[in-house]
Formats: sequence, C-alpha cells, structure tokens
Amino acid sequence: MPGLLSTSPALLWRRLGHRSAAFALALLAAALLFTFFRYAAVPSASPSPFPTYGHRLPTLVDLTLVYGRDALCLDGTPPGYHFLPGFGDGSHSWLLHLEGGSWCRNFKSCARRKKTNLGSSAHMDTRVKFVGILSDDESQNPDFYNWNKVKIRYCDGASFSGHVQDQVKNGTGFFFRGQRIWEAVMADLLSKGLSRAKQAFLTGCSAGGLSTYIHCDDFRALLPKTPTVKCLADGGFFLDVEDIAGRRYMRAFYNDVARLQDVRKKFPNCSPDMEPGQCFFPREVAKSITTPMFILNPAYDVWQVEHVLSPEGSDPQNLWRNCRMDITKCSSKQLEILQGFRKALLDAINEFKNRRDWGMFIDSCFIHCQSMKAITWHSPSTARINNKTAAEAVGDWFFDRREVKEIDCEYPCNPTCYNTVLDEPYKED
Repeated sequence: MPGLLSTSPALLWRRLGHRSAAFALALLAAALLFTFFRYAAVPSASPSPFPTYGHRLPTLVDLTLVYGRDALCLDGTPPGYHFLPGFGDGSHSWLLHLEGGSWCRNFKSCARRKKTNLGSSAHMDTRVKFVGILSDDESQNPDFYNWNKVKIRYCDGASFSGHVQDQVKNGTGFFFRGQRIWEAVMADLLSKGLSRAKQAFLTGCSAGGLSTYIHCDDFRALLPKTPTVKCLADGGFFLDVEDIAGRRYMRAFYNDVARLQDVRKKFPNCSPDMEPGQCFFPREVAKSITTPMFILNPAYDVWQVEHVLSPEGSDPQNLWRNCRMDITKCSSKQLEILQGFRKALLDAINEFKNRRDWGMFIDSCFIHCQSMKAITWHSPSTARINNKTAAEAVGDWFFDRREVKEIDCEYPCNPTCYNTVLDEPYKED
C-alpha cells in the first residue's frame, strides 16, 4: 500500500492498464477513507490547541453593530456583538460574554489598538466561532448549550468603563466610551428579549473578566423581574502585587488607564486615599458586589506571570523568558516565587470564600481564560478539581446543585492540567 500511496493516478493507469489500475485506485480510495476515519475518531495523545474530541464543528455567528447613544469604539466606529438564539427549554435563558484583550494606557498604545479588532469594528471578523461556554454543543457545554448566547466585542480599551464625552486629543479620533458601549449594547439586547429572561448569566474573560466584576451589579439592576441573575469572571482577578523587580508595575499601568479614560467616576465607593488604578483591581471592585459571583482563575495565570509578575523592564537579563513561556522550564527559585504569587491570589480572594452565594474554581494550571476553549472548559483533557471540570463546577454553582469553593493544590500536583506553552511572549498593548 505505501507504494500505491506514493504513485500518481495517471502513472498507475499507464503502468497497470485500465482494469488493474481501476482496481488499484479503488484500493487506494479505500485506504484513504480508512485512514481518515481512523484518525478522525481518535483524539491525539498530545492535544493540539484546538482539538474537537468528537464535537461537531463550532457554530459561526454573525456580527451585529449597535448605532447611537454616543457609543463608539476607540476609532469612532460603532460597537458590536454576536447573538446566537436559544432553543428548547433554554429559549428564555440568556448568557452574555464580555470579550477580553488587555487595555491601552496612553495615546501611543491606543493609536495602535484602534487599528485592530480591539479598537475598531471595521477590523472585527464579521462571523466568529462560538466555543466553550458559548457553544451550542451539549457535549461541550452541558448546562448552557441551548441558551440565548451573546459575545460582546471589546473595542474601548478600558474594560467597558471609560467615560470621556468629548473626542480626545484635539479631534484626532480617540473615543473613550466604554460605559456608553455597555449601555447601548444592553439596551439593544433588552429589546430583543433579554428583558424577559427567566435566568441570566453575565460572563467575561481576561479584561472582560474585569468588566464582569465592574458591571455585575449593573446587569442585575437591568433585570429586576428576572429571578436568577449571576456573574462569572474568568481569568480576570488581576493582582496588585510587586513584580520581580520590586515595583508595582500593574498598579502604574492601571493608573494610566484610569486617568486616560476617566475611569475613577465608575467607582464612587473607592477610597479617595487610593490611587485611581487601585480602584480598578478586582479585589477592590468585588467588595461592593451584591450579585452572586463565580471566580474562575488559574493560580498560575500565564498572562499575569508575564505582565504582572515579570513585566517588561523587570528582567533586564531575560532570566525569566523560558519560565514565562513554559512553566516546566522554571527554576526552583522561580517556582518558589510562583508559589508566592499563588498565595497572593488566595489571600486576595479569601474574603469572598465566606460569601455563601459566591463560587470559585482555582486550579493549579499555567493557562489564561478557561471558559472560551473546548479543551479547558469541558473535554476529556480539561483540568479537574475533585473530578469536576470548570464547566461542571460552574453549572453546579449556577443551578445551586452544591456549594462550589474548589481550591487546587500547588503546582505540579494536578496531572489533569492543560498547561500553556507559548511560542512567543503574549503581546501587550
């Protein structure tokens, strides 16, 4: 068979004659079909970044633009979202997901950003795949597969919280309208059936996870007649800690974002003694949240290891490069520092463990944003704590099947973890 597979059909025809060649080609077709079905049915032993594990292809969902209410992306284009209608007994339930993608801290980084999908709807894909918590495949998303689901695109650079009315920088085209985007998209969705929801779930990952903390109670207030309203922040619990050089890099970064986009007014309860960036951290935001919230976070968040713990300028000799990209390459000293970072996370969320209606799933994986990929949400290769995937834990919590306060042991204790290995460092705006 290897000889047949390496021979062209035309050459076979000449060498073997019509009948023999036809028989050989039939054998070749059968061999190809056998090979296809054999490897299509069995997952790889070493998972690729986008395995399907027998799931059907993801549903593609069109982009809807929202006009009016002074809601504008960084470049002045209208914001947008993707809406997949629910069906069956999920037709009156809604799950909204706030897209993530870092932040821009000054005019230079915002200028770069507004030329991308994170700053302009002109650069957004008109159709996107709905996977993970947005999937309509029951095997991938068992509790929310048939709900109305919405992916809200992120194009303001400040976690949907900026509120500068005028065009910024002498009319050169910067619009900091994240709060207006939130309001406009919510108004549009309320008119399309969200206002009649029987249960509603606001979710988001990364900068969208921070947005979820910020807007969770706002979401609850929009739905006074909806019996069950809850929120999930995935990979959004960013820490206000010293980096490896002893600086508070992330606080300085958030200070710049907050001043640029006048974010402070979004947090009236934040102490006036605090720097504006401190009010932007989830630990502070979450203190005033009254709506039930679920914290989904890895203890070794790969984005935070690079941008909070060992950001640019903190490692002039580049000693952390390999560790930042692959946790198995970390030295014993670096692992000790990572364990300290994990402890800082556990200390920060400790005050929320006692809230009866809050849930959490803190695994020991080297990953970022686990709800938006099949492999990290619910699949044979998904990380488990007490034999539960993140999807199962979130479902148990949302539907009050059990109390969920899952805290994993220290790395490398969990053999089910899918740990990220980066080919290149994460890009930072």
